[in-house]
Amino acid sequence: MSLFAMGFLLVILRPCTGQFPRACANTQSLQKKECCPLWDGDWSPCGELSNRGSCQNILLSQAPLGPQFPFSGVDDREDWPSVFYNRTCRCEGNFMGFNCGGCKFGFSGPNCTERRLNVRRNIFQLSTSEKDKFLAYLNLAKNTPVQDYVIATGTYTQMNNGTNPMFRDINVYDLFVWMHYYASRDTLLGGSNIWRDIDFAHEAPGFLPWHRVFLLMWELEIQKLTGDENFTIPYWDWRDAEDCAICTDEYMGGRHPTNPNLLSPASFFSSWQVICTHSEEYNRQEALCNATGEGPILRNPGNNDKSRTPRLPSSAEVEFCLSLTQYESGSMDKMANYSFRNTLEGFADPQTAIANISQSGLHNALHIYMNGSMSQVQGSANDPIFVLHHAFVDSIFEQWLRKHRPMLEVYPAANAPIGHNRENYMVPFIPLYRNGEFFKSSRELGYDYEYLQEPALDSFQDFLIPYLEQARQIWPWLVGAAVIGGLVTAALTGLTLSCKKKSKRTSPEIQPLLIETEDYNNISYQSNF
Repeated sequence: MSLFAMGFLLVILRPCTGQFPRACANTQSLQKKECCPLWDGDWSPCGELSNRGSCQNILLSQAPLGPQFPFSGVDDREDWPSVFYNRTCRCEGNFMGFNCGGCKFGFSGPNCTERRLNVRRNIFQLSTSEKDKFLAYLNLAKNTPVQDYVIATGTYTQMNNGTNPMFRDINVYDLFVWMHYYASRDTLLGGSNIWRDIDFAHEAPGFLPWHRVFLLMWELEIQKLTGDENFTIPYWDWRDAEDCAICTDEYMGGRHPTNPNLLSPASFFSSWQVICTHSEEYNRQEALCNATGEGPILRNPGNNDKSRTPRLPSSAEVEFCLSLTQYESGSMDKMANYSFRNTLEGFADPQTAIANISQSGLHNALHIYMNGSMSQVQGSANDPIFVLHHAFVDSIFEQWLRKHRPMLEVYPAANAPIGHNRENYMVPFIPLYRNGEFFKSSRELGYDYEYLQEPALDSFQDFLIPYLEQARQIWPWLVGAAVIGGLVTAALTGLTLSCKKKSKRTSPEIQPLLIETEDYNNISYQSNF
């Protein structure tokens, strides 16, 4: 109870990161289509009086989308978040948050000028006290209400275009379960008509950046809730695992002694209630998940369909995936071949990189293997193993970024499935984040992985990161300048040779004046950049 009380006090008035800001979940904000809450540091919208940010029109990407979603104006998530708000806070410098009250990932301090680098560690490398603290934090998040955010329980149309707001409270942990559901839910077309081929967080280029932001936000909320600024999500390295080593009461909950689909009563996770798992029922009712408890966590690891997922992924499969040079390819969805993203997500064979949706590899294999709540996309975040699994998936993404060092332009700017173009805002996050903003090294976002660290180089690389980023952005200009410099050098060299020939034809009386102070043969011209 002491942790619960501490968390409840700490979360009050702290800037939070999630879905609908409570300050904007009202008729006035919805009808005005503006979400620019006051920052409590100076009580101005977006902290404008303190130069933290200002209320601005949202700039939406106009890039064309892929053919997977052949509708327009039927889903609240299209051109996020413009159906609800077309003006939000745009923060300056390193400030971040729905009211610019926080710091960007990787920065801290009153003015957000202090660089930070936290390290995510293997859960089996944590000491007993560190592991117990992590488990206590999870349970605290499940039992602490979110102060700054609410969830939507109806569509904008069902809210009568904002005149009848439909929102409700939720706890910290379930807020993230609901966000994962909301990003991946089906489109309600009216009546019994449903469009299932839509997902703003999976099956397309944004899969890895979206879950990267999800984990960063989740990590940040636990830090705020507990006051533990050094907290990081541990990861589970499942390569070559023969079984679910974390499925014990010491860690994430063992198997129930009489019902193999349930968790052991010795684990407090056995008392958790799941939400957002009845997708077909929501579709029939033309409703959204309202975060009502729907029963206990289900998990029966290893007793899955072996024809789809015969075993957990191997180290060799991960290494093959890392060798792929293309981040995305072809249709940029689950049918993409030779795509690093599609192979890591698990829709392409981890030994050939050819799409095969009848099999589940790498990331998908873990979800299927768990054979329970984690195996259904919309409700998969209910199982706390979700964050451990996705932290390791993110580390593989990080390995690929460090190995191939792609330019931002490698991430598709156009023709990706809806919501997945480089400049699209990710659903359903407020403050707003674009997909392309997280297609970069984790060190630039303030975190690293213990098994990826290079101790001798870390401090030097961290020092160089801002300069390398600037160099990457101006590289085309440097190349252009070098070409122009070469042309200028050639022209001046030609002019010099011409002058030398002319000087030889000049009368002897004039020649000494040209070489009086320096030898003409030692003159050179350089272009300085």
